[in-house]
Amino acid sequence: MSAPPPVPAETTELLGNGDTARASLEALRSEIAKAVVGQDPAVTGLVVALLCRGHVLLEGVPGVAKTLLVRALAASLDLDTKRVQFTPDLMPSDVTGSLVYDARTAEFSFQPGPVFTNLLLADEINRTPPKTQSSLLEAMEERQVTVDGTPRQLPDPFLVAATQNPVEYEGTYPLPEAQLDRFLLKLTVPLPSREEEINVLTRHSDGFDPRDLKSAGIRPVAGPSDLEAGRDAVARTKVSPEIAGYVVDICRATRESPSLSLGVSPRGATALLSTARAWAWLTGRDYVIPDDVKALALPTLRHRIQLRPEAEMEGVTPDSVITAVLAHVPVPR
Repeated sequence: MSAPPPVPAETTELLGNGDTARASLEALRSEIAKAVVGQDPAVTGLVVALLCRGHVLLEGVPGVAKTLLVRALAASLDLDTKRVQFTPDLMPSDVTGSLVYDARTAEFSFQPGPVFTNLLLADEINRTPPKTQSSLLEAMEERQVTVDGTPRQLPDPFLVAATQNPVEYEGTYPLPEAQLDRFLLKLTVPLPSREEEINVLTRHSDGFDPRDLKSAGIRPVAGPSDLEAGRDAVARTKVSPEIAGYVVDICRATRESPSLSLGVSPRGATALLSTARAWAWLTGRDYVIPDDVKALALPTLRHRIQLRPEAEMEGVTPDSVITAVLAHVPVPR
């Protein structure tokens, strides 16, 4: 998944609301690039998730700017963001909030937790036990939290960007399949190229402070209204019966793969169609083509399948299985 072609800024005055929103969201890439070097696919993936009202699992080794990426995105969209460091002693109430007794009024009042934000960074989510991990399930699916039997709505937009380290598993709790399936996309955040890493060092030597995004010149270039207009436009993006069948055939093929013990569920097929529609709109079309499905297949499906132990021992990866499926499933014309 590469970044879509930019829309010229000088044409935005001639475009409708949806196209204006697209141009504003396209501007996010250059704005975030003031703080984060490279990582265009991850930026685009986060925008796709916001358009689809989904959540993102970011996987990468420490030090590749996962936290900075989310903070820069929030600053560019003028959205509130909070960060929670997931640790083994973190309790569900530390995420959702709890009732606090007020001695002055002799009543309990609700103290909102960090989940009441627009962009929640769940840092190293797999370092906390399943009980605390599950505290996010209702928030991610229902966009509300229930404390003491009372449901409380979360802000809109709301996105969980959870991170995990792919190389260190000591002291971690693997995410259950039910929770993995709640993430719309799983994005890999790779190490930078040599040129990109030189750029990073040059910026730091010139005084760049990743803790101070304002000094980097990041300003809001889009906002919730652009996201809402984009969502409306994505919802109008046309899907032909042939494309719907193509998505289903891809997902059904994973269920028949000899390398997998668990294939993509119908919810995964729905997610792939949703992300393909968002990608089609971002690239300037109001209809989905097979290339849109292919572009989003890996980030949308890689965390929804489970390898057989013998296949894993032979070096098979989720990405290689999905790539093979894409190569064998007939493409509609």
